[in-house]
This record gives sequence, C-alpha cells and structure tokens, in this order.
Amino acid sequence: MARQATIVGSGPNGLVAAVALARAGYDVRVIEAADTLGGGVRSAELTLPGFLHDVGSAVHPAALSSPFFRAFGLRERIDWISPEISYAQPLDGARAAIAWRDLDRTADGLGRDARAWRAVIRPLSTHLQSLVDFTGSQLLRVPRHPVTTLRFGLRALQLGSGLGRSTFATEEADALLTGVLAHANTPLPSVGGAASGLFLAAHAHAGDGWAYPRGGAQRIADALLDDLRSHGGGAEAGNRVNSLADLDWGDPDAGDLLLLDTSPRLMLTHPDLPASYARAVRRYRYGPAAAKVDFALDGPIPWAHPDVARSPTVHLGGTRAEVEASENAVARGTVSDHPYVLTVQPSVFDPTRAPAGRHVLWAYMHVPANSTLDATEHITRQVERFAPGFRDRILASRAMTAAQREAFNPSDIGGDILAGAFTFTQAIRRPVISPTPWRTPLRGIYLASAATPPGPGVTGMAGWYAARQALRDTADVCVEPPDLF
Repeated sequence: MARQATIVGSGPNGLVAAVALARAGYDVRVIEAADTLGGGVRSAELTLPGFLHDVGSAVHPAALSSPFFRAFGLRERIDWISPEISYAQPLDGARAAIAWRDLDRTADGLGRDARAWRAVIRPLSTHLQSLVDFTGSQLLRVPRHPVTTLRFGLRALQLGSGLGRSTFATEEADALLTGVLAHANTPLPSVGGAASGLFLAAHAHAGDGWAYPRGGAQRIADALLDDLRSHGGGAEAGNRVNSLADLDWGDPDAGDLLLLDTSPRLMLTHPDLPASYARAVRRYRYGPAAAKVDFALDGPIPWAHPDVARSPTVHLGGTRAEVEASENAVARGTVSDHPYVLTVQPSVFDPTRAPAGRHVLWAYMHVPANSTLDATEHITRQVERFAPGFRDRILASRAMTAAQREAFNPSDIGGDILAGAFTFTQAIRRPVISPTPWRTPLRGIYLASAATPPGPGVTGMAGWYAARQALRDTADVCVEPPDLF
C-alpha cells in the first residue's frame, strides 16, 4: 500500500510539494479552503464577464529562474509573455524612468546615472543563477558562489542605509530603484527592502525579465495540477482546515506525511506541539498589509508618457522621497495621501484577459495590518495623476481590504501577502532558526509555505524543500529537482 501525503493549501508551494511527493510514489491529496484551487496563482472574472483578473500575484519574474520550475519545464508547459519593458516609474511632468529588459538601454536612458546603474545591477543580472542559488534557500549555509553573494550583500547594506542616497544623481534613477525596493512592504531604507529590490531588479535585466503567463496566473496552478493528477494525486477545494487536531492525515509511523502551505500559526492547533516551538511560532512577526483593487476598463490607460503604456508593471508613487514617505507612513500605522501603488496592466500584451478593445488593471497599495480601507479612490487618484482621463475609462472595479484578505485567505495574517515581515532578522528566522526550517518537531509534519525559506515569490522552492526534507527523513533518495523528472 502506497504511503499517503496530505497537503493543506493549494498555492504554488503546496502544489510543488504535492507534485514532488506524487512523483516519488506517494498517494497525494491536496486540501484547499477556497472554492477554487491555486492559492496565490488564481485568475477569475472579478468585475465583469469576460474580464479575467489575477486574484493573487500577477507577474512572476522569479518563476522562470526557479530551480524547481526549470526542472519541471514550466517555461515549456505554458505560454509566457516577456515584455521589452520589465517595469516603469512615471514622474510628474509626463516624465518616466523605464527599466527595459536591455540593461544598456535602461542605463542610457538615465543620462549621467548610466554608469552607476550598470555598476549596481550588472554584476547581479549577469550572474542571476548564482544570485538565485544564494537567495533561494535558507541562509545558514556556506554560499556556493561567494563572489556574487558578497557583491549582493554589500550592495544591500549600502542601499539599505543612508549611504544609498548618494548612489544616484538623478531623480529618475533614484525613483526607478526605489519603486522596486518598495515591493518588500517594509520601512525604507532597510536592508530587507534593498535585498528584495536588488533581487527583482536583477531579474528585470536578465533572461525573460518580468514575465507573466498568457491567460493569467491560473495557468501556473493548472500546469502543476495536471502533473499531480497524471501521477495519481488529487485535490479538493472548499475544505477549510481550522485545526490540525481535527485532520485525519494518516499514520506517521508508516511514513505518511502532512505538509502545510499555510501560516505557521496552524501548527499551534496541534495538541502535542512542544512549548518551545509554539513560542517561536508566536514570536514570528507579520508585516503590513495590501489593499487590492481590480479594474475593468473600456480602453487602454491614457498614460502621459508613451513608454509607460508598453510596460505591464508600473510603480506609482513619484520620486524616491515620496515612495519612502509612503512606505514609512504605513510602517507607522497610517496611509499617505500619495501612496505607493503597484499596478499591472496584463491586457496590454494579452488580449485573452478582456473583451476586444477593453483592458484590465490589477493594483494594490500598502496599508497597516488589519486595515479596513477601501483603496479604490486612493489608487484611482494615483493612476489619474500620471494618466489623466483614467477615471473615465473605468467600467467596474472590485476592492479587497486587508481585513477581507485575511478572511479570504487565513494565511495572509492581517492582510500580509508576504507571509511575514520582510526584515533581515526574519530572513534567517523563518519561522525558526534552523538548518532545516521546513521540518517541525512533530513527526511527519512539515511547513511548506512562504513563511519558510526562501520566502515570498512564485518559485515553488519552499514546497520543494519541504518535500525533499520529508523524503530524506523517510529514507527515500531525493537530492535535487531533476531527480524527479
């Protein structure tokens, strides 16, 4: 009789763990609380019929550099869009800073900061897989590529402190980098924000840039589900697990496994959890939240700068000073009148996302945890600032507050979509300090979510590491992803 593996949560990490275990011979069952499968990589008609929006993440630069997804062949399984422009940062006066996939074209557009941009980004983008190797696992280990690791660390320390303010001379270059540093939803400047931003900026100028799937993020989940089912696994939606004590997941003495693509707090519901581990889970901190709005539009966004219309990802917030003020206001528990807004306009290159001539816009802003703010007007004003006439293009919109997000997905504590505060300390303690943070003290139970290394991002690596650890602990031979393919 085949050993059983139960996966709670059908996000990319949970599905990667499920695929790995099914291929290793386990009888796999995935349980999902929501009514549809996919977790953070789902797509749905959230506003009007025919308008397909991404429910969670929308652009996935790290998916195509992920060691697991490279072995899995994700690039070949679904159709990817790799735009010429990875992201754009509009500025007042119909200006914009543009991060072209071509590093030299980007640098040349930054005038006297051309040399500085190349110096910051080129050593990382040129050695992207070395950077991915270091950042793509837990940090308590000797790096295999020490030179790239040292360059990355020194740059993160520089840009994460006041020293970083002298890196660039122009408003455009400052804004272009700060817009990507702000993804981390943490006070700026900070080492955590700088490390996250450098990782993303390196992807912007390497390989496929900031690519995304044609047809929506759901394609990623569908590819994983197809593979799971082809190896005998199954998945069920609409089954919420509120307590591990109520979950009949198998016999750990027989080699059965339970992997959790959830917040570590679900572990606190197990009656046999050791007190020391429970204390560590309670100490694990969550960060500020995201308030999201999806728009159905009657035409393209009328950006004042024409190149912004060619960029699927657009960071709104203006200058470095404005973006930093917005992020630091959120950290203090308030919201700026001119918030940093992260937007994606996928229909610019993907006509499957809306009826002919129509468009969709995915947008969120950072807010304090548990906020009940409806961000529709804040986001509309910021888009209108750089695209006069945007308001008149809106056919419908749908907002989700931070408080609603946690109710929608219990893993997003307080509306935190990064599965934990993005700080230097928690890059090491995620959620515990251990060379094997995916393993819990309870036999057969593992954490497989973004609350474990390597953290947030659609890479599937947290799920892969959890499955690999489980296979090693049950004496199965499994060392690297290619062993399963």
